[in-house]
Amino acid sequence: MHIDQLEKKWATLSLGIAGLFVAIILGSALFHGIHAPSNVETIDSARLHLSEEFAEDNLGLQRNPDGSVTVRLVAGRYGFYPKTLTLPAETNLTFRWVSLDVIHGVHIPMTNMSTMIVPGYVAQVKTVLRHTGDYPLLCNEYCGMGHAHMWSNIKVVSRSEWDKSNKSAGVSHE
Repeated sequence: MHIDQLEKKWATLSLGIAGLFVAIILGSALFHGIHAPSNVETIDSARLHLSEEFAEDNLGLQRNPDGSVTVRLVAGRYGFYPKTLTLPAETNLTFRWVSLDVIHGVHIPMTNMSTMIVPGYVAQVKTVLRHTGDYPLLCNEYCGMGHAHMWSNIKVVSRSEWDKSNKSAGVSHE
């Protein structure tokens, strides 16, 4: 089979551009610390209120023995629960989300925090919020008529200020 020299050049150029795009995407992901979620954990969305971890009394913050903080939230039509959180800056945070109903996307602007919350699965993201201030927690996946009103607020304070307001040793829920 004979392939014209011009066709070989265009094929090489096309494959080179495709390879360049893949290299840029992989390089960007490695440089910015972006990675696919690896935590695959299932949960019965219809029985969340009966689950131990996501029962209403267990939502919010939990201080872990190693100094990190676990944040448990539930996304339901038109709201994230709890509605407001105060988190420490410069601390390892593990966000654990579940959905009551439909697919939700969660995003904290000006951070690297963004994920999808799929019914029947626990979405888990680990991050560190470096700057103090108020951050909105937004749903970025259309979930119905009240989607525009689906938000929550995160206030990030210094670790010392957070420690003063959360003196209890083990678990602290807000």
